[in-house]
Amino acid sequence: MPIASAPTAPSRAALVEHLVRTRIAGDVATPRENNLSHYRRLANGDRHYWFGLEFGDRWVDEQDILAVMAERCGVVDDPHHRQGQDTIDPELTVDALDRAAAVLRKAAAGQQRVLFATGHPGGLLDVHRATAEALRAAGCEIVVIPDGLQADDGMVFQFGDVAMLERGATLWHTHSPEPMAAVLDGLEREGRPLPDLVMADHGWAGCAGQRGIDAVGFADCNDPALFLAESEGTLQVTIPLDDHVLSPRHYDPLTAYLLDAAGLV
Repeated sequence: MPIASAPTAPSRAALVEHLVRTRIAGDVATPRENNLSHYRRLANGDRHYWFGLEFGDRWVDEQDILAVMAERCGVVDDPHHRQGQDTIDPELTVDALDRAAAVLRKAAAGQQRVLFATGHPGGLLDVHRATAEALRAAGCEIVVIPDGLQADDGMVFQFGDVAMLERGATLWHTHSPEPMAAVLDGLEREGRPLPDLVMADHGWAGCAGQRGIDAVGFADCNDPALFLAESEGTLQVTIPLDDHVLSPRHYDPLTAYLLDAAGLV
């Protein structure tokens, strides 16, 4: 059943142009120095940058991480480029959207249980909300999280079908896997089935993938963990993009393209 209010999906070429113009991809705002710092910290074992994933000693070389990020995200592959502008390849963004669309199409065909969550409510909330609405219309069960969940000195709430961390009546930007762990543990305590699929970002996606749940994640070029997880098969898809640009409305054409490619409009 189509979503009547869904915007018209752009062509691939039009979406690529839009991604570059709005800096969702192309020359993004995240500087090279920040990207390399995060790659180094992940390689040095800083769990904040692991997003709930377990890498062991498989990614201890910053240059290996850079190679994956160049291949899957489109950052500059020159290890001597240490500062200034860095990039996300918009063609890789759209390629990942196409792979995510195949996962969503499978979820709709199987009427799967799907859980949505975001650590970037200021940027990606409506992307997740619209996708949840479309999957519900296609017959999927959108997982309702248990009440009273706590994590990271806050509460885990669900707004518009999307789980988020709330502190002091404010929705929080978080990379932590703990809110997703609270959701999954809460479902198990209540004797309810875990989701068949999680669509999320940051530690929300990493935690789900680490627990063996099929997961699709959005990730910025300074967040290498989800790209490494996709390369290892722990995540089904990682979609490269700047996850908090000037206006959340800039993500609407991306969402429309994704839902159209998945046959959900």
